Amino acid sequence: MDNVSYIRSFILSGFNETVNFSVPLFSLTLLYYCVILFFNISLILLIVLDANLHEPMYILLSIFCINALYGSTGFYPKFLSDLLSSSHRISYEGCLLQAFIMYSFACSDLSILAVMAFDRYLAICRPLHYHSFMTKRRLSQLVCFSWLTPFCIFSINILITTRLKLCGIKIQRVLCLNWLIIKLACPADKTFPNNISSYVILVVYLSHWLFIIWTYMHLIKTCARSRDDRLKFMQTCVPHLASLIIFLIVMAFDPAYVEFGSRDLSQTLQNLFSIEFLIIPPVMNPLIYGFKITKIRNRILGLVCFKRQRISSMFTGVPILAFTLLGQSPSPSLLVHLPSNPHASAWDPPDASHGPHPSPQ
Repeated sequence: MDNVSYIRSFILSGFNETVNFSVPLFSLTLLYYCVILFFNISLILLIVLDANLHEPMYILLSIFCINALYGSTGFYPKFLSDLLSSSHRISYEGCLLQAFIMYSFACSDLSILAVMAFDRYLAICRPLHYHSFMTKRRLSQLVCFSWLTPFCIFSINILITTRLKLCGIKIQRVLCLNWLIIKLACPADKTFPNNISSYVILVVYLSHWLFIIWTYMHLIKTCARSRDDRLKFMQTCVPHLASLIIFLIVMAFDPAYVEFGSRDLSQTLQNLFSIEFLIIPPVMNPLIYGFKITKIRNRILGLVCFKRQRISSMFTGVPILAFTLLGQSPSPSLLVHLPSNPHASAWDPPDASHGPHPSPQ
């Protein structure tokens, strides 16, 4: 095979070690994918449906969750189908598409984190200018930047990869990544344009990291002078900082292994290193933000308490309904323990309008 025109599909040889436990792995992966969908969609709906959360910070958080759904959907359905298939093939076009989704998802995450850092910088360090600058139009521009920048960069990157002549069809992972396709290029083919593209991507996203570091330097300096700013930092910046650390760790694993790792490492661990960015952040980010940010946590707790109250009030009406169906009247001792308000729980305190309960003699 000395030309890409002869290659119409690739073999994902990373599945070779999953043959003996493909069904249990399929069940666990399907469950995990459902958890990712549930957490991220729940947080998106919570922000969209609650008018009190229509603020830049929460809108950016919903964009963060949408991006997690985008990346997860680019990997998990194909991975699940391959687990139950005897042929672990992927078409040439499908492989390029998956590589594009994986890279654009990861770099969009970093772009959104950079925009979120800028939002926190304005809110804490420049509070008087926050609402005048962070308008709906400006927020839309920042969201477009966080998505269109990686989409444009990696569209060009993938187009450059399509010009390569390939001499192999085996990809040593369970998913397609651009550098894995480039490794299949014939020795005589020029990969110089791909190298230039990689350096451009490195410079663009290194500038993202430098910008985030700059914003946090100003945030820490400002918060050191004010107790109120320190509280705001702990409530809103700590979840963002946790997401940044998680992103940095999971994105560093696979390149670090490729550069410095042992070639004797099992295929399972190699696969795990290459998909960590699809396992940890999509679940951890909504959990971190959901439990740490006060408004979101209070909204979630409010919904849980409301449902418990509805269930409790529903069950308090069951004894009276049962007596009614039997043609009998309930005993006075039972009525004493039932709330006078049908929508209140039996454990709620009595309404003041009905006066206090008689004290025991």
